[in-house]
Amino acid sequence: MASSERKISSLLLKMLLLLLFILFVDETTAYREIQQQQEHKQLQQNDYWPRHRNAYATMMYMGTPRDYEFYVATRVLIRSLAKLNVDADLVVIASNDVPLHWVLALEQEDGARVVRVENLNNPYKDQPHFDRRFKLTLNKLYAWSLVDYDRVVMLDADNLFLRKADELFQCGQFCAVFINPCIFHTGLFVLQPSNVVFKDMVHQIEIGKDNPDGADQGFIGGYYPDLLDKPMFHPPTNGTSLEGSYRLPLGYQMDASYYYLRLRWNVPCGPNSVITFPGAPWLKPWYWWSWPVLPLGFQWHEQRLNNLGYAAEMPMVFIQSIIYIGIIAVTRLARPNMSKLCYRRTDKNLSLIQAGLKLIAIWSILAAYTLPFFIIPCTVHPLAGWGLYLLGSFALCSIAVNAFMLPMLHVLTPWLGIFGVLLVMACPWYPDGVVRALAVFGYAFCCAPFAWVSITKVMTCLQVSLEREAFIPRLGESSPPSGFNKLY
Repeated sequence: MASSERKISSLLLKMLLLLLFILFVDETTAYREIQQQQEHKQLQQNDYWPRHRNAYATMMYMGTPRDYEFYVATRVLIRSLAKLNVDADLVVIASNDVPLHWVLALEQEDGARVVRVENLNNPYKDQPHFDRRFKLTLNKLYAWSLVDYDRVVMLDADNLFLRKADELFQCGQFCAVFINPCIFHTGLFVLQPSNVVFKDMVHQIEIGKDNPDGADQGFIGGYYPDLLDKPMFHPPTNGTSLEGSYRLPLGYQMDASYYYLRLRWNVPCGPNSVITFPGAPWLKPWYWWSWPVLPLGFQWHEQRLNNLGYAAEMPMVFIQSIIYIGIIAVTRLARPNMSKLCYRRTDKNLSLIQAGLKLIAIWSILAAYTLPFFIIPCTVHPLAGWGLYLLGSFALCSIAVNAFMLPMLHVLTPWLGIFGVLLVMACPWYPDGVVRALAVFGYAFCCAPFAWVSITKVMTCLQVSLEREAFIPRLGESSPPSGFNKLY
């Protein structure tokens, strides 16, 4: 009886300690949030905005699986502009649901002015073929509400500045680049802030103005339908600002696809100032796998390395590296042998067991090449990302090799192929993008027979291993009595 009471008392004490710990963590988190809010308010009171007549602005909002990635991209953009010593404020139009610690990082560490806004309702989200990732891009219209400034250059986070482009502030009420022959791009445009224009835009949204894509691109393109007929912008030499609307030269919004054709820039109209990365969302320049698939991604990472660094991702990279090295060491020392775990009961289960073990072996090899890809921090530097991927796939392949007694060279043939194609794509001596693409195709064509031979060899070795007496007796042999276990 006394023993039961002691157990109950001990259990109650543990529950009390756990409750106190939870309350402590909750109070600490709440205190930290209150402290951050106070710091944010104090920072707003102590800073006097605007500091310049003009501004470079970008936007942030929440609600997509890629929120953190765009937060990193925004910080790299802000810091790269600050390093160019632009004569303008750096503004981030952030929705109210953006985490406060992100806002404080932008304000205190990056020197940006953060303007908090309510998300604009998107009435086009239910129209056919609407892309859900553009649901909140209409927040870009808040740029017209920044009436503290004479001109604002509105930017997407995937822009990469090669030089200072402050002459854009001399443009008129609205200026944009036609990277498409008939449709201007809203990844960069110049505007004159106006509450009248902003309220009219909001009204046009409320009454359901036609918007082909349901995003900022379609809406702003429909709001300025005659921009194609406007003259080309040339900054006045006396520094004055122009009136009206203008087309910007292509050099202010160089589509990365122009580069990949010749592997160099060949944009004759206007200064080569800004690179943009439209197109496939999973090949944005901040993803580690975008290089060397798309060579320009490395330039973006050079900007990040020089301005922001990779301190946020490196602990995870270090932990994964230690785990993979540990796996390699354990598999080499332990060399697990599945035969110690196998036994034979009846012949009728033999084919089923063999099929199951084959399936496990095949899936373990496939997992070795896919799992590391998805757990690497996606915004890490490409060299660290690919190095960690190759280390992880090698470590996981070694488990399958030692567990199923497979030939190491043939299991690692895809590993060698991946390493080789990275070298082929990263080669810096191609004269143009066509030759580069042909080289990659030729390499894949030459490697295909080796891959097929390796797959065949792995399947043959797997079948032999499963049929050996060490695993399961051969078909046709007399079976021991039911229930007989043969352990090794």
